[in-house]
Amino acid sequence: MNTLTVDRTISIRGLFRISRPINLLMVGFAQLMTAYFLVRTTNSGLPVFQDYKLYLIVISTILITAAGYMINDYYDVKIDYVNRPQNVVVGKGIKRRVVILLHTILNFTAIGLGYLVSPTIALINFGAAFLLWVYSNQLKREPFIGNFTVALLTGVSIFLIGFYFQKSELLVLTYAIFAFFLNLIREIIKDIEDRQGDRKHGCRTLPIVIGFRRTKAVIFLIAGVFVCAILIVMFKLDRPIIFYYFGTLGIFFGYFMHRIYIADRKDHFSKLSAIAKVLMLVGTISMSFL
Repeated sequence: MNTLTVDRTISIRGLFRISRPINLLMVGFAQLMTAYFLVRTTNSGLPVFQDYKLYLIVISTILITAAGYMINDYYDVKIDYVNRPQNVVVGKGIKRRVVILLHTILNFTAIGLGYLVSPTIALINFGAAFLLWVYSNQLKREPFIGNFTVALLTGVSIFLIGFYFQKSELLVLTYAIFAFFLNLIREIIKDIEDRQGDRKHGCRTLPIVIGFRRTKAVIFLIAGVFVCAILIVMFKLDRPIIFYYFGTLGIFFGYFMHRIYIADRKDHFSKLSAIAKVLMLVGTISMSFL
C-alpha cells in the first residue's frame, strides 16, 4: 500500500517523461557547441571550456527549461487527456503539488546559479522562468504570442553564450536566428497537431482562430522571413563555408516546407515536428565547420 502511494507521488518514469531529457540534452549541447566552436576563448584568453561560469549558464538554462516543461504539463493536463492521453504524467506519474514544488525548486536554483555568474544572467534567468510560467498559464492559449515567446527564449538561450563572453556575437546571432525561426515554425506545427484538444478547452491558437489553411500560409510567410534574415546575416559575415552549409541545409528545409504544404493529418504534423528537431540538431552541428 505504501509503495503504491509513493509511486503515485513521484515516479522515476514520470519524472523522466515530464522533464523531456532528450530536449534538455539538445539545449545543453547547443550552448556547449556555441561556446566551443564560436566563442572559443574568454576575454582574458582562457579557453572557454576552462571557465566554470560556462557550465553554470548551461546548467541553469537546462533547469529553467525542465521547469518550463513541468509547469506546461501542469496547466495542460486536461488538454493532454484529449491530444495524447497515453503521455499524461501530472496526476498519474507525479502528483500535482509535487510538480509545482519541483518547478519552484528548479527555477530558484537556476536563478541562484545565474547570480554566481553575474547579476545580469540571474535577471535573464528570472525573466525566462517568469515568461515560461506566463506562457503555460495564459499565452499558450492565445494566437501566435505563445509560439513567439517559446521561440524567442530558444534563440536567447543560444545568444546568451556570445552575449556573456562578448565574443563572435554576430556569428552567434546567426544561429540564434536559425533556432528562433525553426522553433517558431515547430511550435505552430504543434498547435495544428493539437487543435482538437485545444478547441475543446477554449484555446485560441492560430489554427483555431484563422483556420488550418491560413495557418499554413503563416508558416510559409515565417519561412520566407527566416530565409531573408539568414541571408542578411550571412552576407554581413562574408564566410563562404557558411553559404555552402546553409545552402545545403536549405535543400532539406525546402523538403520540410513541401511536407508542410501536403500535410493534412495529425500524424503528418507529428512527423514534421520531429523533422524540425533534426534540422535544429543538424544546424547546431554545422558550428563545428567554422
